[in-house]
Amino acid sequence: MIDDLKNRTKAFAVRIIGLHNSLREKNSANVIAHQVLKSGTSVGAHCAEASRAKSRADFLNKIVGATQELEETLYWLDLMVEARLVKATRPELLRKEADELMAILTTIAKKTKTGKRV
Repeated sequence: MIDDLKNRTKAFAVRIIGLHNSLREKNSANVIAHQVLKSGTSVGAHCAEASRAKSRADFLNKIVGATQELEETLYWLDLMVEARLVKATRPELLRKEADELMAILTTIAKKTKTGKRV
């Protein structure tokens, strides 16, 4: 399961990079594009780190970190739309994927906290 999650979060990061690259030409979007790039690509990094966790607490910490990065990514995506830096339809698939990843990571975190097998 963790390998599937790593692959999926990496694909999410690649799509975030594509969005970032499409915004680089707009001066007003540079800072926000950089923020969404950082948070969106950090999700996969946290999942990769979780796969090498040394303890259950370390694993949980990395998974929670990934959920926090997803929350931040969703914030920046919403801000891009509300500031009219992108069309509302542009980040729709990214938001959907972020929501699905959030559900998966939240389930993993809950199971880890209760000692259930992930």
